[in-house]
Amino acid sequence: MTGDLITIVFNALIWSMATFLIASGLTLVFGILHVLNFSHGGFFMIGAYVAYTILEQFGVSIPLWAYLMAAIAAAAAMGTAGAVVDQVIFRRLKNFEGVYVLIATYALLLVCDGFVKLVWGLNYLSVSPPESLLGVLFAGGAILPHFSIFVVVSGVVAFIVLELVLNHTTVGRTLQAIAADPWMAQVLGINVSSVYRWTMIVGFALAGLAGGLLVANQSLSPDLAGIFILQAFGVVIVGGMGSIRGAFIASILLGFVEAISATYLPGYPGVLFFATIAAVLIIRPEGLLGRATA
Repeated sequence: MTGDLITIVFNALIWSMATFLIASGLTLVFGILHVLNFSHGGFFMIGAYVAYTILEQFGVSIPLWAYLMAAIAAAAAMGTAGAVVDQVIFRRLKNFEGVYVLIATYALLLVCDGFVKLVWGLNYLSVSPPESLLGVLFAGGAILPHFSIFVVVSGVVAFIVLELVLNHTTVGRTLQAIAADPWMAQVLGINVSSVYRWTMIVGFALAGLAGGLLVANQSLSPDLAGIFILQAFGVVIVGGMGSIRGAFIASILLGFVEAISATYLPGYPGVLFFATIAAVLIIRPEGLLGRATA
């Protein structure tokens, strides 16, 4: 009984932190730029494939430092892609209605899907966890893989870093000022266009970093973007659009919902997940920590 309870809690935390890693960049971009980026999952997927290409050189014996460097390389590659996307697409659409931006990001997701099929093919690919994370920990009858503990710790560290940057640095306060009133921020001398560009770069880099860190957490296929982006959108909606803290809390809430559903309702995957999102939207449409709009 104790082992089952620990397993449910641990599975919930794994789901939560893996999803938060993906949702953090999505939340950041929406919070500052108010852009709901459908292509975020596509760049998460490409980041995972970039990390795979680097790590396959090591075979099955992957050092931890190489794994982390591959994740950083994936983040750098996707950050660069974010700069290009911002210059080529988002800047051209900044004076158009939001629906055109939504269509553009969906089209970009399709481009990502086609790019992965063209470069890496349709076959399923996989990467082994780092050698030092291949073991397991026994706790109260439950088996806790070291790599899964690594995923949980990575999610918590990402949340702490984002919270510190957004709430305790000049950069973070500038971002919040622009998110609240970009016109006033520009009047006060802040280069809003430059902040928008760097927010886009960091948001895409976070997608790549998540892809690199989670590359050993699942098989790689062109369906990867759709699988994770649905979960990430659920977290962003429940947490409150644009709230990093809300996304973190929502990821834990939905993680427990998913873990309980997988244990007690295995024949109805996703039912509790979507029912929870619907319930939150009915009770609190702005999300757990979102701000109501007039």
